[in-house]
Amino acid sequence: MTDAFQKMFQQMISQGQEMARAFNPAVEHFNPKAFEKMFPTMPADMLEMWFGKTFNRDGLDAKTRMLVTIAAMTVQGALAEPQLRLTIRHAIEAGATPREIAEVIYQMGMFGGLPAMQKALEIAQGVFTESEGSSPE
Repeated sequence: MTDAFQKMFQQMISQGQEMARAFNPAVEHFNPKAFEKMFPTMPADMLEMWFGKTFNRDGLDAKTRMLVTIAAMTVQGALAEPQLRLTIRHAIEAGATPREIAEVIYQMGMFGGLPAMQKALEIAQGVFTESEGSSPE
């Protein structure tokens, strides 16, 4: 990067941070990982109520909605890492298998690129490993 570009980029970051502080001063101290520990997943009934039946009673169930969300977050790349981990946990809670989740992520390599797909697969593997110790199966 050139010095001029680096300076412009830093100014954009600073302006974004200032705007975020102006909109919500508490955002400066927000820690997404701490939020994950406090609220790791929603119960299946709650997922189905909010994401399966509330949005569209005759449409997608919670599991399908979670898989679609994983696809969208995969394409976003590393921008949505904490949200992706949380959504993968929710998808498992809604009945998605690790194979289904991996297939969705793999399919998104075509749209989000291989680095985004690889990062999402690594995140998913971490969630699967963490879930193995806590699941009764």
